[in-house]
Parts: sequence; C-alpha cells; structure tokens
Amino acid sequence: MTEDSERAVRAAIEGEWRLLDPEVRASPERVLELLDPDFTEIGASGRRWDVESILTVTSGGSISPDSPVEVSEMSGAVVAPGVVHLTYFADNRGRRVWRSSLWRLTQAGWRMYFHQGTLTG
Repeated sequence: MTEDSERAVRAAIEGEWRLLDPEVRASPERVLELLDPDFTEIGASGRRWDVESILTVTSGGSISPDSPVEVSEMSGAVVAPGVVHLTYFADNRGRRVWRSSLWRLTQAGWRMYFHQGTLTG
C-alpha cells in the first residue's frame, strides 16, 4: 500500500471510530461533519436510512457510553482515488453485525458515503 493509500485508510478508520463514539453520535452537528450529504445506509434490519433518518437514531442515544460497541477486525482498502472501503465486525450488547462502509474524500474532508450492516449468527 502506498503512503497516500495508508493515509486515506487511516482517515476513514478515524472517521468510523468517531461515528461509533457515543458523544459524537449524540451531537447531530458532529455526525453531519462525518456524513456525506448523499449518505445512505442499509441497516442490519434491512431498513434503508438517509442522513435525516440516521440523525434521528444517533441523537437518540443508540449507543450507550456504559456499553460501547466492541469492534474487531477493522480493515480498509482504497478502491478508487478518493474512495476507501472499510469492513469490521461489531458487537453491540450481543447484537453481532459485519459492517461495511464507503468513505469518500470531499472538499470538506473524508465523509461516509455508504454503510451496510449484516447480522451474523
């Protein structure tokens, strides 16, 4: 991986960790700094989310500071110039989900463009 690719992956991983932080999630302004205006998500429930609907969930305390999401196996790869694909395993109080997200570089910095969760057994 080139130095530029490593920097891009690190930036996406840092953004992903910020979005998993209960304090960040509780602040719509901070979440908006990390989401692309065209953001969409297909949740582990099968529901489709956009920026507005995801802000409702995150600001409602979807992750408790008392039981943070346990993350493992996070890795990333540059799939095109200015686009990083991350994958990781998340366990939120026994709800185990493989997660995948696409981050893209914008004039405002790295923003999550797409996210998907798939429940595991």
